[in-house]
Amino acid sequence: MRAVIQRVSEAMVSVAGEVVSSIGPGLMVLVGMEASDDGEDIAWLTRKMVQLRIFNDAQGVMNLPLTEVGGEVMLVSQFTLHASTKKGNRPSYIRAARPETAVPLYESLLVSLEEALGKPVARGIFGADMKVALVNDGPVTIILDSRQREF
Repeated sequence: MRAVIQRVSEAMVSVAGEVVSSIGPGLMVLVGMEASDDGEDIAWLTRKMVQLRIFNDAQGVMNLPLTEVGGEVMLVSQFTLHASTKKGNRPSYIRAARPETAVPLYESLLVSLEEALGKPVARGIFGADMKVALVNDGPVTIILDSRQREF
């Protein structure tokens, strides 16, 4: 599972010109699933996201996790995070999970995050042509990959 996490002051997702989801300060997370991902990847990614100390404390130092600042989360699926550009100029998405595998993983990650945060998580619409708008706060952007865990 690969995630691009952005600290935002606001974010929203639109489909066919209609806003389907929006958040205030918190994390905008783009996530891509692989066929080999499982519950362990979900648990690891959830833990890392809610514990990342990337929010400013009273002294302006990135020292607080999402749970301490009461931030919101928006989770949007993005299979292109697993693009391989090793050969040629047309990306290959062979590592990205097919929808029949990716949808249950995405839904499980949503549930895991909601349980960890104790509140709903905003979301996009899986497989839809989405327009994502955000204001990256900092900017702060972190990439996590459950296959390349850093402890």
